[in-house]
Amino acid sequence: VTNGGKTTLAKKLQKILPNCDIICQDDFFKPESEVETDQRGFKLYDVLDALYMDEMVKCIRSWMNNPAYSGVLTEETQTTCINPKNTEDVYILIVEGFLLYNYGPLNELWDRRYFLTLPYEECKKRRSTRVYQPADTPGYFDGHVWPMYLKYKNELEENASNIVYLDGTKPQDEILSHVYNDIVQELTKQRE
Repeated sequence: VTNGGKTTLAKKLQKILPNCDIICQDDFFKPESEVETDQRGFKLYDVLDALYMDEMVKCIRSWMNNPAYSGVLTEETQTTCINPKNTEDVYILIVEGFLLYNYGPLNELWDRRYFLTLPYEECKKRRSTRVYQPADTPGYFDGHVWPMYLKYKNELEENASNIVYLDGTKPQDEILSHVYNDIVQELTKQRE
């Protein structure tokens, strides 16, 4: 969901996980001139066609083929994370975005899937405090953003499995702790 805390969570995880990188779906938006406009004049950013998804897949696969050259193990990471045993050769990629599970070529790549949710009122409130380029036009949230969120959420619920739904209204530290502990458990299992 838009403004659910995806980027915040990803950045916090990156600081406490060993050899962790982030790829953000927002970095793959097409230029405004290539994004379709509907009959109401809304730019259709909340659809897969507004993104260079093939390029995103290439970027993820490139990272997977050579994570050591992309890995970021900072002094801060080394001192703040509770390292599972023997993590020096473990590399973690967080792929953060709003339409990740609706794009078939990505679905074979996930080890873990998390989906942040927000109720309509909270989402609209948070969205209204953000500044977008280009700016949201009046009625854009109700006329495009929220309907597309519901459409794609329903689609993924029908087609995707193993998704952990997280309540975006919970405190950020609680969400972080939940996801971090899950990742540490997975790393420990892989080491056994």
